Amino acid sequence: MNTQTFFIYLIVMAGVTYLIRAIPLTVFTGKIENRFIKSFLAYVPYAVLGAMTFPAIIYSTADLISGIAGTVVGVFFAYKRKSLLTVAVAACLAVLLVSVIELAL
Repeated sequence: MNTQTFFIYLIVMAGVTYLIRAIPLTVFTGKIENRFIKSFLAYVPYAVLGAMTFPAIIYSTADLISGIAGTVVGVFFAYKRKSLLTVAVAACLAVLLVSVIELAL
């Protein structure tokens, strides 16, 4: 890719990113009063974050089974309201344990 093509791509991406943020500000000038839309918009960031990170969590290890095991253990410890450090360490240990067991077999 040459420099001219790179800068064309960069300008197009910057324009698209700007338009995505600027159009709602210009179209919706009043305050949103609808409870359904307000609650929907409140959950959008969490849904997007989950959709972006969940596949990466499962496929982050060398084997799908160890990724799933780490995810299950992490969700379990999070459901039990353990601290973030405890959840992360438990998930990592589950991935390590499953990986070691798979190598031994």
